[in-house]
Amino acid sequence: MILVTGGTGLVGAHLLYRLISNNEKVRAIYRTERKLENTKNVFSTYTKDYNHLFNAIEWVQADLIDVPSLSEAFKDITHVYHSAAFVSFEPDKYHLLRKTNIEGTANIVNFCISNAIEKLCYVSSIATLGSTFSNDTIDEDTNWNPETDNSVYAITKYGAEMEVWRGTQEGLDAVIVNPGVILGAGIWYYGTGSLFKKARKGLKYFTSGTVGLISVDDVVSIMIELMNSQIKNERYVLVAENWTYKNFLQSLAHAVGAKPPKKLASVKLLYIAWKLDWLNHKITGKRRQLTKQIAKSLTTEKHHNSSKIKTALNYKFKAIDETIRIIGKHYQK
Repeated sequence: MILVTGGTGLVGAHLLYRLISNNEKVRAIYRTERKLENTKNVFSTYTKDYNHLFNAIEWVQADLIDVPSLSEAFKDITHVYHSAAFVSFEPDKYHLLRKTNIEGTANIVNFCISNAIEKLCYVSSIATLGSTFSNDTIDEDTNWNPETDNSVYAITKYGAEMEVWRGTQEGLDAVIVNPGVILGAGIWYYGTGSLFKKARKGLKYFTSGTVGLISVDDVVSIMIELMNSQIKNERYVLVAENWTYKNFLQSLAHAVGAKPPKKLASVKLLYIAWKLDWLNHKITGKRRQLTKQIAKSLTTEKHHNSSKIKTALNYKFKAIDETIRIIGKHYQK
């Protein structure tokens, strides 16, 4: 039996649909019942008759940092897809990020080892990759630099990767995928789905940086292929295309029938914006929307190279413009 963590998130929900459609026996973890609607919404983007597929999943209420609940979830499991994570770039969420992303992943790794799990697939992020000083492409060999002003999310995802590598030293077979910004339909109120919502409302500005993009369909397909292969103890950058933010945000607007942004947000404007966002957080207690690290990334040019996964699986990525167009159609429904 297969265990999926993060089954109510974008990657986990699309992964569950694919596994169940392939008649796999699947157990999935959820934390709160209301989040199960996310998975149903994702399933509904594939078919109207999704209830029997959803009901074929064995759902277990568990938390990554609740060891007794995880013990129940691991019974009779042979393979694990670990896609659960807490995503936040807010500095004051650092300790919660550590607990979920690092300690939670350590628990998953420990249960994999103690239950003799055949293989683990961990969903990391390109945020854990290092940077280059000469605009060279970034790949699996670009080393993490702890001295850089890394976001709290990146720090904890890197720590989670270290737990997976620790597991491989203790006999666990594992693969890690490092996706860029993952685009997929079904969840619209947070994550990348919310970008389509914002684009529909209207975006005035674009920024000067670049972004690595990939379809959730590609992420899921690659995860399944890696798990079914003889490949182990490797990690793979998953970026289909590197786009400018201008192209990305304008494409989002076109996909939902809205006016595209036409003004460039300067570095100075973004600096003022994140300072005001910080001040607003301090005064009102509202969650941060724009941190210093996010502002910097919006004006930074990075180019990621996915040659390793293309060669390993002879894989061809879906075109990003077509992916955005299809997701836009789902959103407008």
